[in-house]
Amino acid sequence: MDKDKKLQELFDNDPLGLLNIKQSSPARNEDERLVASFLEINDFYEKYNRLPSLGGSIQEHQLYSRLLALRVNPSKIELLKEYDKFNILVFEDNQVSTLEDILEGDFLGLLNDDSEGLFVLKNILPEIRQRAETDFIARRKPCKDFDKYENLFKSVQLDLRNNVRTLLEFRQDNLRAGTYYVHNGVLFLVEKINITKKEHYKPNGARVREDGRTRCIFENGTESNMLKRSVEKILYANGKVVSGNVDEVNEQFIEHFSSITDEDQDAGYIYILKSKSEKKELKEIPNLYKIGYSKTAVEERIKNAIQEPTYLMAEVRIVMTYKCYNMNPQKFEQLIHNFFGKSCLNLDIFDKAGKRHVPREWFIAPLEIIDQAIRMIVSGEIVKYRYDSINEQVVKR
Repeated sequence: MDKDKKLQELFDNDPLGLLNIKQSSPARNEDERLVASFLEINDFYEKYNRLPSLGGSIQEHQLYSRLLALRVNPSKIELLKEYDKFNILVFEDNQVSTLEDILEGDFLGLLNDDSEGLFVLKNILPEIRQRAETDFIARRKPCKDFDKYENLFKSVQLDLRNNVRTLLEFRQDNLRAGTYYVHNGVLFLVEKINITKKEHYKPNGARVREDGRTRCIFENGTESNMLKRSVEKILYANGKVVSGNVDEVNEQFIEHFSSITDEDQDAGYIYILKSKSEKKELKEIPNLYKIGYSKTAVEERIKNAIQEPTYLMAEVRIVMTYKCYNMNPQKFEQLIHNFFGKSCLNLDIFDKAGKRHVPREWFIAPLEIIDQAIRMIVSGEIVKYRYDSINEQVVKR
């Protein structure tokens, strides 16, 4: 048989192109190197469920600097768009064209002057002056009804000292009315948020976030009507969230079901735990919590945690417990697990006999979000919402 003819027949009868092999170039071009460098950032996000930031390892710092450089380069963003599966290259168009743009960008408060100066408008009609101050000025001023808040601030400070409240990392787009925050060591309350601008996209594709005026009460007796986005920016740069009072959370949880009497049935505990494991693959996961149920006291239940795969074969710390009455805690636990299902830890754990286990009660979610979900299950609102595991926030369905 003619070998050349036979080979030609094989090539001609190759509908899937399996024999159409191109010789690869030994060196990557500039675009290929760019894609490869961006995929390293994608891999970091996929592994840790967060963007690289300052203060980490040398490698993380390099990825952080690389991402900053990419976000300000439109041509590279366009090239990498198809590889941006986590939408981490989206940036806001911060072009300054109006006075409002300037004020919205002043998240450090450099333009907030309590003395007469830049924003004291003179020799104009009173109604124009009032409208200008209302629309554009966000400055601290004495809080006239501070007597309503003074004892609340003292109570929160006492809770922090007694470890019944904790300071948590602030997440972008996670500002809530009625919550206390700390910025540069100053405690303040976001009393209310008046949304006047819904999130939308400009014709050029730039994202414009939800915004509006807030009323922020500070522990030093002042208040401000800063823009919501400005408050978020200063907290994201250097701020913390103050958690709820653990004792009050437990009381509210009970009260939502009934007034407890001797006739009420003790149903057990819902608990939130933090692992003390020294294993690198666990220590490097931020916001990793176990959400479980126990019929006995939680302290008793976790005594042998270091021997049990369900506790990752390590000691654990109790973060929160919720005493349950007149309810089915297993059903409640199931609702919580379903809500955070997409952020469930997927990791093999081996016991001392070498048997493999896959714990299903460990979830990656900020503590304040877990607490929020528990409250929403109690109120029944949970059916209207879902957990966005990428941005780590509760969003409407």
